[in-house]
Amino acid sequence: MAETEAALRTLAHNVRTARTRAGLSLDELGRRAGVSKGALVALEKAQGNPNFATLVRLADTLGVSVSALLEGPPEERVRVVTADDVKPLWVGERGSEARLMLTTSGPAPVEVWRWRLQPGEEYPSHPHQAGVVETVSVTSGRMVLVADGVEHPLHAGQTATFDATVPHTYRGAGERTCHLVMTVHLPPGPTP
Repeated sequence: MAETEAALRTLAHNVRTARTRAGLSLDELGRRAGVSKGALVALEKAQGNPNFATLVRLADTLGVSVSALLEGPPEERVRVVTADDVKPLWVGERGSEARLMLTTSGPAPVEVWRWRLQPGEEYPSHPHQAGVVETVSVTSGRMVLVADGVEHPLHAGQTATFDATVPHTYRGAGERTCHLVMTVHLPPGPTP
């Protein structure tokens, strides 16, 4: 329980800081991100419980990575992250999941995700902000990447990259669980 409360406080601080840096009021951020003002007020008071889609919309609108909203300050030059230590940000009804492992620092951050997709289960994503590129590398099993309505079957050993400003979906295929690593290449942030 204390861990969840600390994570909510960190999220609240990071959203408030990013919103202030962007010069957005709660009303304007809510309008642009499609999130109610009440939900934003609760979130900034560390009382909210936003879902994965809300975090992505807020990050896109604020021009930051999802992990920039979730992480505290960096502690070391080298950071090692174990998948079991990172809570999934999305869990499907059949056991699929997505874990945001880390985000690189620098002017154009990259998010590194580990996904597990069960056969037939899918995650539809809304279009991201301009300049976002996603890369999907299948390490085992099979999946279908749907980008802007076109299906692209992928199997172990294949990698696909695409402009994530279009609607896209990840769907497990075949008879076994699909494991993949996804990177989200974010555009450079505003210069201070």
